[in-house]
Amino acid sequence: MSRFTGFLTLVRREILRYVRRPRNTFMPPLITNVLYFSVFGVILGERIGPTGDFSYVLFILPGLVVLGTISNAFENASFSIFHGRWNEYIHETLTSPMSYPQMVFAYVASSALRGVIIGIIISVVGAFFTPVGIEHPLYLVAFMVVIPSLFASLGVAGGLWARDFDYLTVMNQFIIRPLVFFGGIFYALDALPEPWYTISLANPMVYMVSGVRYGFLDYYDVDPNLALAVLTGATVAVLALDIALFKHGYGLAD
Repeated sequence: MSRFTGFLTLVRREILRYVRRPRNTFMPPLITNVLYFSVFGVILGERIGPTGDFSYVLFILPGLVVLGTISNAFENASFSIFHGRWNEYIHETLTSPMSYPQMVFAYVASSALRGVIIGIIISVVGAFFTPVGIEHPLYLVAFMVVIPSLFASLGVAGGLWARDFDYLTVMNQFIIRPLVFFGGIFYALDALPEPWYTISLANPMVYMVSGVRYGFLDYYDVDPNLALAVLTGATVAVLALDIALFKHGYGLAD
């Protein structure tokens, strides 16, 4: 058990950091998604009509879950790493007896958990606007583990790369969010003409939204097994990158 004391302590510290400030971490996405469901789902949804066999508000629910999950997982990891560098308390972690993989996994696990919590909150909010069922719970759980883990891993790399707080804003607002909004949240992929349909398949968000939508609705644009394999491979690759960056002290020795 002593081998994991440092890892569990770091995970606990990172979780407490956002659990103790629910007004900053949980209330904003709750309010934002109430607005999303109200405007896009109810008001515009009545004009757009159903998408396939689903009401529009139900169709966009999985995409909004993905949006909230990845945004919060990425934001938590990137801010935690950067804030630790900025205030130099990350050195306490670096001088601990933990291995580099344990350090990275602790930051990723705690940030991914925040993403999962936000995803659950969004699902509950959505249930007030439309009946929500889960058609493939195992797939949904698998995607909701892999997706926030991937973006928490990207957040670790982003936190090491950032030189000031503006870098974090740029990454979230100008890289991640555009990919998300072109990832099939508000539309079915088969509604796109060529070549946009094929181009969209290069967007990793398509695989995430499609996978979570399959878990909720039994509807997908990309085969869920392929999507899960691609996202799992990407997560492993980014985790390996994070460990290598920690090992070489990238962004930590400034």
